[in-house]
Amino acid sequence: YPYRLAPDGLATRRQLRAAGLRPGGHHAVAQILWRRGKRVAYLYRLDWAKPKRIATPAQREAIAKALLARRTCRDCGQIKPYYIPRRYGCCLDCHGGH
Repeated sequence: YPYRLAPDGLATRRQLRAAGLRPGGHHAVAQILWRRGKRVAYLYRLDWAKPKRIATPAQREAIAKALLARRTCRDCGQIKPYYIPRRYGCCLDCHGGH
Protein backbone atom coordinates (compact mmCIF):
# COMPACT_ATOMS: atom_id res chain seq x y z
CA TYR A 1 0.00 0.00 0.00
CA PRO A 2 1.17 3.57 -0.53
CA TYR A 3 2.02 5.65 2.52
CA ARG A 4 -1.04 6.50 4.68
CA LEU A 5 -3.43 4.42 2.54
CA ALA A 6 -3.51 1.14 4.46
CA PRO A 7 -7.03 -0.14 5.17
CA ASP A 8 -8.52 -0.29 8.65
CA GLY A 9 -7.81 -3.44 10.61
CA LEU A 10 -4.08 -3.44 9.88
CA ALA A 11 -1.33 -2.02 12.09
CA THR A 12 2.45 -1.85 12.28
CA ARG A 13 4.40 -3.46 15.13
CA ARG A 14 4.80 -0.06 16.75
CA GLN A 15 1.06 0.55 16.59
CA LEU A 16 0.37 -2.90 18.02
CA ARG A 17 2.80 -2.25 20.88
CA ALA A 18 1.16 1.10 21.66
CA ALA A 19 -2.19 -0.71 21.89
CA GLY A 20 -0.75 -3.37 24.23
CA LEU A 21 -0.77 -6.07 21.55
CA ARG A 22 1.71 -8.29 19.70
CA PRO A 23 1.50 -10.07 16.32
CA GLY A 24 0.81 -13.37 18.07
CA GLY A 25 3.09 -15.53 15.93
CA HIS A 26 1.52 -14.50 12.63
CA HIS A 27 3.49 -13.13 9.73
CA ALA A 28 2.86 -9.75 8.14
CA VAL A 29 -0.09 -9.71 5.75
CA ALA A 30 0.78 -6.49 3.90
CA GLN A 31 3.31 -3.71 3.74
CA ILE A 32 3.45 0.04 3.30
CA LEU A 33 6.06 1.47 0.95
CA TRP A 34 7.28 5.05 0.96
CA ARG A 35 10.31 7.02 -0.17
CA ARG A 36 10.05 5.40 -3.60
CA GLY A 37 10.07 1.91 -2.15
CA LYS A 38 13.19 2.39 -0.05
CA ARG A 39 11.26 2.32 3.26
CA VAL A 40 8.96 -0.50 4.28
CA ALA A 41 6.61 -1.00 7.22
CA TYR A 42 5.02 -4.42 7.66
CA LEU A 43 1.35 -4.62 8.60
CA TYR A 44 -0.34 -7.16 10.85
CA ARG A 45 -4.03 -7.95 11.28
CA LEU A 46 -5.55 -6.51 14.44
CA ASP A 47 -8.04 -9.35 14.80
CA TRP A 48 -5.19 -11.89 14.94
CA ALA A 49 -3.15 -9.87 17.45
CA LYS A 50 -2.77 -11.13 21.00
CA PRO A 51 -2.16 -9.24 24.26
CA LYS A 52 1.45 -8.47 25.11
CA ARG A 53 3.05 -10.93 27.49
CA ILE A 54 3.98 -9.66 30.94
CA ALA A 55 7.36 -10.62 32.42
CA THR A 56 7.23 -12.66 35.61
CA PRO A 57 8.95 -11.31 38.73
CA ALA A 58 11.75 -13.87 38.26
CA GLN A 59 12.32 -12.69 34.68
CA ARG A 60 12.41 -9.05 35.78
CA GLU A 61 14.92 -9.94 38.51
CA ALA A 62 17.13 -11.77 35.98
CA ILE A 63 17.03 -8.78 33.63
CA ALA A 64 17.97 -6.42 36.47
CA LYS A 65 20.96 -8.63 37.38
CA ALA A 66 22.09 -8.78 33.75
CA LEU A 67 21.90 -5.00 33.37
CA LEU A 68 23.83 -4.52 36.61
CA ALA A 69 26.51 -6.90 35.35
CA ARG A 70 26.86 -4.79 32.19
CA ARG A 71 27.64 -1.76 34.37
CA THR A 72 30.12 -3.52 36.72
CA CYS A 73 33.81 -3.27 35.81
CA ARG A 74 35.67 -6.57 35.69
CA ASP A 75 38.95 -5.00 36.82
CA CYS A 76 38.03 -2.63 39.66
CA GLY A 77 34.58 -4.04 40.51
CA GLN A 78 32.95 -0.59 40.59
CA ILE A 79 29.42 -0.07 39.35
CA LYS A 80 29.43 2.67 36.74
CA PRO A 81 26.50 4.85 35.59
CA TYR A 82 27.09 3.65 32.01
CA TYR A 83 27.39 0.27 30.33
CA ILE A 84 30.97 -1.00 30.19
CA PRO A 85 32.17 -1.00 26.56
CA ARG A 86 32.47 -4.59 25.36
CA ARG A 87 35.44 -3.69 23.21
CA TYR A 88 37.51 -2.87 26.31
CA GLY A 89 36.01 -5.25 28.86
CA CYS A 90 36.62 -2.74 31.63
CA CYS A 91 35.49 0.75 32.62
CA LEU A 92 36.97 3.81 30.96
CA ASP A 93 38.95 4.66 34.11
CA CYS A 94 40.67 1.25 34.14
CA HIS A 95 41.21 1.36 30.39
CA GLY A 96 42.96 4.70 30.72
CA GLY A 97 41.26 6.26 27.74
CA HIS A 98 43.65 4.63 25.26
